[in-house]
Amino acid sequence: MARWCYRHRLVVLVLWVGALFGLGAAGTSAGTDYSNVFSLPDTDSKRAYDLMTKAFPESSGDTDTVVWRVDQGASARDADVRSRIEPALKEIAGMKGVGEVASPYASKAAGAAQISEDGRIAYAQVSFAEEANSVPKDLVQDVVDTAQHAERSGLQVELGGQAITRIQEPPTGIAETVGIAAAAVVLFLAFGSLFAMVLPIVIAVFGVGLGMLSTMLLSHVTDIPEVAPLLGSLIGLGVGIDYALFIVTRHRRGILRGMKPEESAVQAMNTSGRAVLFAGGTVCIALAGMLVMNMRFLDGVVIAASLTVILSVLAAITLLPSLLGLLGPRVLSRRQRRRLAATGPEPAEASGLAARWSSYVQKRPRSIAALAFVVMAFLALPLLSLRLGATDQGNHQESTTTRQAYDMLAEGFGPGFNGPLQVVAEETDTGALVSAIRETEGVARVAAAPPAAEGISVINVVPTTSPQSEETDQLIDRLRGDVIPEAGVEAHVGGVTAVFKDFAAVTGDRLPYFVGAIIALGFLLLLIAFRSLVVPLTAALMNLIAAAASFGVLVAVFQWGWGTELLGIGKEGPITAFLPVIMLSLLFGLSMDYQVFLVSRMHEEWVHTKDNARAVRVGLAETSRVINCAALIMICVFSAFVLSGDMEGAMAGIGLAAAVALDAFILRTALVPAAMHLLGRSNWWLPAGLEKRLPHLAVEPREAPEETAPLPHARVGQSDGEGVASVVHGFIRTADGEPVDGATLTLLSKGSGQLDRVTSLADGSYIVAAPSAGAYLLAVTAPGYVARARHIVVADEPLVYDVELALGEMDAVN
Repeated sequence: MARWCYRHRLVVLVLWVGALFGLGAAGTSAGTDYSNVFSLPDTDSKRAYDLMTKAFPESSGDTDTVVWRVDQGASARDADVRSRIEPALKEIAGMKGVGEVASPYASKAAGAAQISEDGRIAYAQVSFAEEANSVPKDLVQDVVDTAQHAERSGLQVELGGQAITRIQEPPTGIAETVGIAAAAVVLFLAFGSLFAMVLPIVIAVFGVGLGMLSTMLLSHVTDIPEVAPLLGSLIGLGVGIDYALFIVTRHRRGILRGMKPEESAVQAMNTSGRAVLFAGGTVCIALAGMLVMNMRFLDGVVIAASLTVILSVLAAITLLPSLLGLLGPRVLSRRQRRRLAATGPEPAEASGLAARWSSYVQKRPRSIAALAFVVMAFLALPLLSLRLGATDQGNHQESTTTRQAYDMLAEGFGPGFNGPLQVVAEETDTGALVSAIRETEGVARVAAAPPAAEGISVINVVPTTSPQSEETDQLIDRLRGDVIPEAGVEAHVGGVTAVFKDFAAVTGDRLPYFVGAIIALGFLLLLIAFRSLVVPLTAALMNLIAAAASFGVLVAVFQWGWGTELLGIGKEGPITAFLPVIMLSLLFGLSMDYQVFLVSRMHEEWVHTKDNARAVRVGLAETSRVINCAALIMICVFSAFVLSGDMEGAMAGIGLAAAVALDAFILRTALVPAAMHLLGRSNWWLPAGLEKRLPHLAVEPREAPEETAPLPHARVGQSDGEGVASVVHGFIRTADGEPVDGATLTLLSKGSGQLDRVTSLADGSYIVAAPSAGAYLLAVTAPGYVARARHIVVADEPLVYDVELALGEMDAVN
């Protein structure tokens, strides 16, 4: 398929562009129909909601609030205040799309409750004809402008409500644009080529664009929450750029090693492309794990995010080869093309900082593992204070009108006014219940509405504490557990605050099952892929550590308020109840990507040499740079969602950015390789009985060595003579223990025939292939050292043979 896409690149490109524009036209004409269904079956708040819907089916439009405050010594009842506010409210009531306006000046009996006791703060309720998501933004802006036009010195007017919140959001796409721009900078620094930089961005744009447009259309046939497209674009941008990065990196490496562009692209798709398919599948499976929670709200998130990931994978394995065909050798920078033409193909050995760090980890695994674990444990400590709940307009930035209105209402009518409870009963005689609620600790005010025609009564309860406080949660528990049963009335506690409390409680109860499901799934996938029990156990433990540390960062920032002013994300509060489920799904999928990419190279080296130390060292040296680059891109994309204007989006962005940073730079670069060095050969242990029963899964097939640049680590086949092929490997070091880079090692037969020739890596390591067991001559030369040779005897097992060089002589030690 990769070769077909490469050769028919124009056809593939036209098909993808046509799909994007076609879905774009359909999505624009159809619009969106997102619905936030937070209620849960078999909960008290859901039963209250059903009764409210039955009693008041016509109250479907959004209700927002106009709040005004006068200076100390004045009153909202003053004639000069009324003369400015009443005309504004009358004008708002006459706007098309506004149902009615409940003014405190309409009647003394009804309006008295809308003016605070000190008379300084009052509010009016504006009911729209449609729900908040359907109210035109132009209408909402007209309402805001008209209300705030009544302001004067000593009279402050602010507005609150869901419809008002929508016009405060930054323009759609700001977060995505900033994230893509930051990723472009990282890609340019990594590749040094404008064309190579553009490729991953184009793939991500197509994947995310088609995913979001498809989600828009699906919102008309199923329940998709409004936050789903934001989360879908967040994960889609990250994985889309990362998947393309893995493939483009392999393709560029193939060209630099002397392959033709077409063959390099096919090989990249057959290796890294397979890994992308596996990684994308694991992300989708992890997202599908959210279905274990049995929450309708999360079903739409699963659909949006999974669809975006699938389209990003399809773009990476079909659109990307066609773009590689259009670019040809221009995927390399001009400097790289000139150097390739002048000096020929590059060697395949890893060198530089990555190789030196890998050797350092091998030398000091205990200290590095201990330090990394201490850092992760310290960051995870705030997790002990995690409290799930919901954000509201009290968490908005202080400069917003919604936050100002929220604070003014809390000042004038008490902190619980912004989160009233509704006690709904299926009978009209609720006098005893009203009296009992009025005497309950934590209740500020109680007002019973006239019974509906269906015999349903609604009692409005204003707590003394804010909607997000633990005391309000305790009040709900008291009403449900003590007050209502003692009153002998069949009643249920509802309202937005009660709904989110139930949502958080159900999430906390079901979260362990969800975590267990995705951890078990990851264990099974890695067990099949790497034929080991210890590797998947290590990965499961690392995923839990990464999740704990990232949630610790989330609690410190959003719940404790550390750095909220610096980040400009408003006031601290509880962590949104559904966020742990979404973050754990995404974190699991991304961690699996990095784990597979890292350990697959280690596993390949282990199969060659049966030397765990070398396998871990080489695997880390050859993959850490790409993993860190991919992680840096993810961090840029996720962090940019602080600019989304959505508190949940900011939480998800910061949480995932922290998770990726900790996972890539501490776990996969330090703790995982250090732990694997300490575990030694047991990393690759698998019971013989289990080995026979497990299916075989090739994540990334081994590449055949090319004629232009034979791999020094290539697997050796059977020789013409008797005996089993083996290898000789070790380190070339000076007398001071410093590695010797670029030393040439030649393995000669008894008849002085050359069997293999390699050069040592930056960390001094080498590996030469022996066709069979027997006696050989190993010759070593290095600039500044006298060339000498030693006889070695190779058995059926790999031979570890270290060489110490000194000026003027060569000493071989084992």
